[in-house]
Amino acid sequence: MTATLSSAEERKRARQDRRKRAGLLTVLTAWLGRPLASFHLVLAVFGLLTVLGLVMVLSASSVVSLDTGPSVYTVFKKQLLFVAIGSVAFWIALRMPLRLMRQFSAPALAVCFAMLVLVLIVGKEFYGARSWFVVGPISFQPIEVAKLALVLWGAYVLVQKKALLHQYRHLLVPLVPVALLMFALVMMQPDLGGTVTLIVVLFALLWFAGAPMRLFGAAAIGGVAGVVVLSLNEGYRLARVLTFLNPEADPSGKGLQGLQAKYALADGGLFGKGLGQGQSKWEYLPNVHNDFIFALIGEELGFLGCALVLGLFAMLAVVGLRIAARNIDPWIRMVAATLTVWLVGQAAINIAYVVGLLPVTGITLPMISAGGSSIVVTMFVFGILANCARHEPESVAALRSQGPGRFGRLMKLPAPDVYNPPQKRKPVRPSTPPRTAGRREPATRRTGTAERQLHERRRTRRSVPVPEHRRRSARGRTGHPRADEGGRH
Repeated sequence: MTATLSSAEERKRARQDRRKRAGLLTVLTAWLGRPLASFHLVLAVFGLLTVLGLVMVLSASSVVSLDTGPSVYTVFKKQLLFVAIGSVAFWIALRMPLRLMRQFSAPALAVCFAMLVLVLIVGKEFYGARSWFVVGPISFQPIEVAKLALVLWGAYVLVQKKALLHQYRHLLVPLVPVALLMFALVMMQPDLGGTVTLIVVLFALLWFAGAPMRLFGAAAIGGVAGVVVLSLNEGYRLARVLTFLNPEADPSGKGLQGLQAKYALADGGLFGKGLGQGQSKWEYLPNVHNDFIFALIGEELGFLGCALVLGLFAMLAVVGLRIAARNIDPWIRMVAATLTVWLVGQAAINIAYVVGLLPVTGITLPMISAGGSSIVVTMFVFGILANCARHEPESVAALRSQGPGRFGRLMKLPAPDVYNPPQKRKPVRPSTPPRTAGRREPATRRTGTAERQLHERRRTRRSVPVPEHRRRSARGRTGHPRADEGGRH
């Protein structure tokens, strides 16, 4: 009897648990179905990554700041300044009409090319690359803006040539030659990390434009060949590849960063040593606040902290592709999808070489690593994604009918524009070609013409009134009119 009651109670609890899970799933599905759900998710990911990045930069840069500056907050104050500038950039991208970005994408790309050429002449060299403009205490990398300009302009060109993209010459020209020229300018600095990110952007544009798979296969073969040639061309690149293959060969030299990053991740365990308690930032791991900040996250916050970072970027991937799928403007769809692949791909490359899956390329972790131009441009990109989310058809209808909402009034956001698809031209009816002199028509056409002329003559004769005396004279002895004079039998 007791066993029967216990089994009944277990079944009852199981039913209650299923109802709770179904209720939570129903609530989540209903919330995701709201018009501004994508917009709110972008804001949530943006805010969490910003706060996490500031906290980890403060923890990672304290020792470096004490060695190079008067306070332990030197690097953090600079990062806080760039985050403030990036917040203004986020607001500008959120308010700016997307049609203006589309119209000025070509001039922006031309300005970026001019800056990439100018930085080779007057730029400052850091870490062996001449890729920085330095004005007082502020440094700026033009490659960061060039990536965004390539996305906006490339999407505009591909959308304009949408009907012709099944032909290779229209799919690849002018996008690929322009991208290759940009690759060449960046490699002249040289900046391998910027070139890799540009390749990700180019591949994303071609993928969302519908390029065939064989094109990506050929590009992959060409990319591997290019990596081999570039690695053999420069000694430091060859050293990076050899260190990746065997980091224990030089544990205190070329393999120091890779090995120390793995040690930091291993020391963190599941819950980590605690915020601010990591030992790798005490000059055991060089550039821990820039390229290898993910290793410090694993050391101080443990596996849970790493899982939080991975979960935020996974959410960004889902939300970005959701925004692209729910929009009907083809340019917005391509821009949102490409920007999402850019950010998530850059994060994946950074995390991959920190854990030892890829050679070190010098790519920062978006929104978390310390940086100037990179954090400002990344926050501007988040603003574009949030702006694209507000242009979903359901969001446009809600914002125009119900108002901008509390956040929209606080940020003074204008109502998004309604998408008007381009009008299709109606086919013009071709005119009858003139007859050639001396050329006779076919017999069937001549017969049809003669029949039409005879029918016209008969109709004209029937429509003309016949005088009374003619009708009387036309009557015969029988008193009936003749058929050929318009009478009836």
